Amino acid sequence: MTVTQLSAQELFRAAYENRYTWEQNFPGYTADITFKHDDKVITGQVRINTNLKAEVLGVDDEEAKQAIHGQAWEIAIHRIRRSFEETHGANTFSYGDTDLTDAVEILVGGKSEGDRYKVRNNEVCLVHRQIHGVVVTINTFSSHDTGEGYLSHTYDSVYHDPKTGEQKGGRSEFTDEYEKVGDYFILNRREIRTETEGKLSIQEFVFSNIKLLEPAA
Repeated sequence: MTVTQLSAQELFRAAYENRYTWEQNFPGYTADITFKHDDKVITGQVRINTNLKAEVLGVDDEEAKQAIHGQAWEIAIHRIRRSFEETHGANTFSYGDTDLTDAVEILVGGKSEGDRYKVRNNEVCLVHRQIHGVVVTINTFSSHDTGEGYLSHTYDSVYHDPKTGEQKGGRSEFTDEYEKVGDYFILNRREIRTETEGKLSIQEFVFSNIKLLEPAA
């Protein structure tokens, strides 16, 4: 009996396609937002439109508005459904090492050469890629199984300079929680704990009263 070895591309594609995403006719939604940053509390509203563009309403504090918009934009960008070919068609994939947790390293060549991922249990558990002039490394520690794909639950991120390898800023730890609204899983809480030079800063984004927008007739 011969065992057919999955190619690195097939293994990575299966994990990529196992991520939870919203389909093309996602209607968008509105939510109330409570943003806590250390001892500061800001409230307002967010709106994610059907084209997945984010708006922040009712927040005058410019720094808080930017922080909320950044998170709302990131929530939406990670739920966009793009085919594997669209995202990775110009890349090649090969196997690297397998670590002690049985996570398999996937090395990227082609357009995104130098990027690498790890896959475990049909989920991407490490992302190491260059984006917008920095290298970001994200380790995922636990995930939510929605039945329609997985969502990261706890993970961290750290940024490095691509030329010098020097760390930029602190390491951030994230905790994401979701609720099902209609047919869709939507983030209702994100906590970010960032330690920079021994100082801990905590940001919490709580999205409540989440309502889907009515689809255009």
